[in-house]
Amino acid sequence: MSDETYVVVGGGLAGGSAAATLREEGFDGAVVLVTVEDRPPYERPVLSKGYLLGSEPETAAYLHDADWWREKDIDLRTETMVTGVRLADRLLELEDGGTLAYDKLLLATGSWPRRIDIPGADLDGVLYLRDMPEAERIKEAIDGGGPLVVIGAGWIGLEVAAAARSHGVPVTVLETADLPLQRVLGDRVAEVFAALHRKHGVDLRLGSGVAEIRGSDGSVTSVVTSDGDELPAGAVVVGIGAAPQSDWGLAAGLEGGNGIDTDAGLRTSDSAVWAAGDIAAVDNPRLGRRVRVEHWAMANDSGPVAARSMLGQDVTFDKLPFFFTDQYDLGMEYVGHVEDVSATEVVVRGSTDVEGPLEFQAFWLRDGVVQAAMHVNMWDDGVEPLEALVGRRVDPARLADPEVALSDLGDV
Repeated sequence: MSDETYVVVGGGLAGGSAAATLREEGFDGAVVLVTVEDRPPYERPVLSKGYLLGSEPETAAYLHDADWWREKDIDLRTETMVTGVRLADRLLELEDGGTLAYDKLLLATGSWPRRIDIPGADLDGVLYLRDMPEAERIKEAIDGGGPLVVIGAGWIGLEVAAAARSHGVPVTVLETADLPLQRVLGDRVAEVFAALHRKHGVDLRLGSGVAEIRGSDGSVTSVVTSDGDELPAGAVVVGIGAAPQSDWGLAAGLEGGNGIDTDAGLRTSDSAVWAAGDIAAVDNPRLGRRVRVEHWAMANDSGPVAARSMLGQDVTFDKLPFFFTDQYDLGMEYVGHVEDVSATEVVVRGSTDVEGPLEFQAFWLRDGVVQAAMHVNMWDDGVEPLEALVGRRVDPARLADPEVALSDLGDV
């Protein structure tokens, strides 16, 4: 039996799946899983999708129940905050003043929402969606009938808006950009999401910021826009991006900046430390560059790879970034990665008419090479033929022609 201790920090999908994989791969030493939360590891997409819609219980988010972790002899330490790491000593520093020794360490601390800094931001009813208690509060606000003001038209903001509208709750979305998801998708595809939400009754206010959140008796009552409009609000959901929780790792000397840098085996600059999930800025061999993404697939795929790498297996994380969303009658899958959407050519094939049928594929090309691709409601084809095109040079005219099969688009 091994006398080594492997410690995993982070109770999300990446950390939980890594700890489980260590046991599945036969590691019989000590496995300690540390999470600041008060419950076993769970994944996040359920929170903004099925749970808010009312189609899935919160228990659907859990990787396993508490008994499973005990049965696997995984030391699950909940409500435990790590504040630092001494790399030379292989010690984690804990908020309560204690320390935790490790032989190998996996950092899977994830990311947390960026906070809004305006008057009234500390009022009760100003909510962020990242963990289960926050999701519960947003669901209570939706069940209470709103009205709901959403600040930020990114993926989280739009999914919350869609869930609220499905329950008939009045929703206003405020976004400083000219279109929702503009920085991610570019104008042409972003216009589809704008039209979709307006079709479903969202008061979508673009080019509009927030000046103040007002309240009474400590609770939110309204939001004042940068244009001076005052919008009634039973709750405010803020979705203005997220930041990787990598500060104490970087402060200890691990290399990185936008997250923790890793090689293709998810090893950091310290030989005893690995990183996975949102915080890992991975040298991806398929893309030929370092990439950090904050999506379910990254956590799902990188956690097990990191665990096998810790065990000395010859593994490579070369998955393409992938994410999905469900909003109203729109289901979408996206694969690949675009660093600067303004530097790409967008090619669309199919119908982008939100009045229906809404079925199309979109491709982002740079110098004729496909950087990323997505489909909306084209489930017969799915994402596999799109993934096969990422990294290949194609003829944009043939790509735009729905009569040309994707499989016939050879390199040009």
